[in-house]
Amino acid sequence: MRRSTRLSHLDAAGRPRMVDVSAKADTAREATARGSVYMSADTLSLIISGRAAKGDVLTTAQLAGIMAAKRTHELIPLCHPLPLTGIAVTLAADAKRNAVDITATVRTTAKTGVEMEALTAVAVAALTVYDMAKAAQKDMRIGDIRLVRKRGGKSGDIVLE
Repeated sequence: MRRSTRLSHLDAAGRPRMVDVSAKADTAREATARGSVYMSADTLSLIISGRAAKGDVLTTAQLAGIMAAKRTHELIPLCHPLPLTGIAVTLAADAKRNAVDITATVRTTAKTGVEMEALTAVAVAALTVYDMAKAAQKDMRIGDIRLVRKRGGKSGDIVLE
């Protein structure tokens, strides 16, 4: 992957700025991010069985991830508000690793990409899993949040996993 030595969100004086994308063409763009929440086997069993005190953890976290992607521009100061055309958030239990794995794919046709929206969806879904299961276990660990794929835009397609 090519790397820029210039940070696009800083002006010549080093002050924050929102990147001007007005001259760019609208193109189809997609980004996928992943992350995991690690926990004990007992906590994972509560989540899988639907016996968590706060209710259906996986469905609630899925909805939270979708809602977060839609509001990314309100959470990350220099993100552009984007017309999202698709958001898919999935959560899957992995009993071998005692983890809930989260994947978010976000799509748009716009002047800038949706990497931050996909990453935000994963992060908020993970935080929701933690919030809903913390009564059973306070030392769960959220980790491995990363962009795994992006499509579209000037830099083209990138697969990181």
